[in-house]
This record gives sequence, C-alpha cells and structure tokens, in this order.
Amino acid sequence: MPKGSAIRPTTGLVRGAIFSMLEAQGRPWSRVLELYAGTGALGIEALSRGAEKADFVERDERCCAAVKENLASMKLAEQAHVFCCDVGKALTFLKAEYDVIMLDPPYSEVSIDKLLTRLVVSKAAEACSTIVVQHSIRQQLQSSYNGMVLIRQRRYGDTCVSMYGKEALG
Repeated sequence: MPKGSAIRPTTGLVRGAIFSMLEAQGRPWSRVLELYAGTGALGIEALSRGAEKADFVERDERCCAAVKENLASMKLAEQAHVFCCDVGKALTFLKAEYDVIMLDPPYSEVSIDKLLTRLVVSKAAEACSTIVVQHSIRQQLQSSYNGMVLIRQRRYGDTCVSMYGKEALG
C-alpha cells in the first residue's frame, strides 16, 4: 500500500467472507473485475483461488503502481491488467464480460446507487453472474438494480458486504 494513501484496505476477515460467499454460490468466476482496486487484494485473491483473468480499475497512480508491483511479486502479472483511471470512465470502455465484479468504493462515495445502476447495464456486467459491493453499514443499497437482485448481505463491524446476482438463490 502506498505511504500516505487514504485507502481503506479490506480486512482479512471480510476478504475471506467474500470468497466464502462466492464459493458457496457454485457459479464460475474465471474472469473478475475489481473496481476501486486500492492494492488489488481482492482481484489478486481471486487469481490465487483459480480465476483465469483479473482486471483492476483504480484512479490513484500510486495505487496502480502498487497493484502492478503486487501482481509481479505474486507472478500473476500475465493474468491481469491494471487500468489507471476513474471507474466511471472505465465503464465506458471495458468490453470484457466478467463473471464477478467486486467494488469497494470509498465510504464517503455518495453515488454508489448511481454507480450500480450504471454498472449493471454496462458491457462489463452483461454476462456477470455476481456483483460484490463493500459499503458502510450506514449506507443502504437497493434490493435490486435492473435485474441484479440482492442475494446475500453480511455485516462485519462498520463494513457491509452486499452480493447481487441475476437471480435469487435458494
């Protein structure tokens, strides 16, 4: 993590819970997208757990450099691409179809609803089976976004993990 960075890294507990929830779904997640990547911990974890490809979007150049360094040190750089730009801009040019999209925007981000509304109709989410959002427990999200339905939600201290899928699971 870059020195002086204001990013809030995902704790090991939350990261483990996210991947436990994804594995419990039994759906494929060979291609993942991490928005607001920070250090890239979630996408790198996905690669280490068998994902074939991971793309990372982060606007802070120091964090982008850290993601690239972390990928190189884990010998995963060939399976990944880092886009150093704003998430909104990335949604205009990302054309790959992802199985899982993970996002951990700053808790002060007031437009998560708008972002999710835009994300679910983007090319990136066209074939997407799962969207995982980390957010503050004080920020309530909708139960669905254009066909993506809230299927699981867990709280960990001040962090809430909301998982959306194209259909509700039993």
